[in-house]
Formats: sequence, structure tokens, C-alpha cells
Amino acid sequence: MSTLTILEFPDPRLRTKAAPVTTFDDALKQFVADMYETMYAANGVGLAATQVNVHQRVLVADMSDDRSEALALINPEILEKDGQQVYQEGCLSFPGIYADVTRALKVKVRANDVNGNEIVVEAEGPLAVCIQHEMDHLAGKVFVDYLSPLKRGMLLKRMEKQRKASA
Repeated sequence: MSTLTILEFPDPRLRTKAAPVTTFDDALKQFVADMYETMYAANGVGLAATQVNVHQRVLVADMSDDRSEALALINPEILEKDGQQVYQEGCLSFPGIYADVTRALKVKVRANDVNGNEIVVEAEGPLAVCIQHEMDHLAGKVFVDYLSPLKRGMLLKRMEKQRKASA
């Protein structure tokens, strides 16, 4: 396994729409394993392929403290949404930036596993937020797109300031 490089905003590749996965082979399994390793190394709870400059419809998530609930969704599609919640989101492509985002409380998602088998996942609360957040990445959308222009501008200025301070 290897750790992949995570793209950081404003990298334009984060706006690329991902293509469906059509080949379920050992290379895909290795890529998913690398995505898990990358997510865990960055202390994240979710990661979309777009964030590592692979523009295929692949995401991984694990909301557990002990890394025991690994979930890989290939070609995910939301079948149902229910309710509403406001959740403070962060993103590995926006280091140190957090903002309240309104999303569905529950989602039902159809996807494939790494072997190409169809699965249906029902999630609620933080996992539902994570799945929606990562699916947005696959569509070329980032969480700050949900914010007002003023709030987005303030957060992006803070991120730039943090980037300069750490350089």
C-alpha cells in the first residue's frame, strides 16, 4: 500500500467530475487500499478519488475511532434522502477549515463493492454527512460551495493565511 497525495483547494482538479468505474480488478482493490491508507494517515473519516487526482467514482469512509468500519462505495448513487441536519464539516482538501453545512439526515445509497457486487447502504447522522460530502467531490463540488459568498471568502482567506504561516 502507499499514501497518495491529497489535492488542496483551490486546485482546479477538485472540480473535475468523476467517471463511473467499469473495471473491477486487482488494480481497483489496490487503489481502494491506498485510499484507506491515505485517509487514515491524514486522520480523515472520508476520502473521494477526486481528492487524490483519480477521476473515478470511488469513495472510502470510516467514522469509527478504531478504524473498524471501513466502507468503500464504487459508483455511489443516492436513492433516498430524508430529514435535515446541520453538521460542522471539515475536508482533507481544506486543511484546518470547518463550517456548518446543512445536509440530509438519512440517505439510502446504491453502489458497488470492490468486487463489483451491488450493495445498498442506509446511513444516518455523521456517516450520512460523510457519504454526501464525498459524493459531492465526485461531482466536482466542495463543501464551501454550500456557504454564503461572505462566509466562504472568510474561510478561504483564513486557509490562505494558515498556508503562508506553515510555508
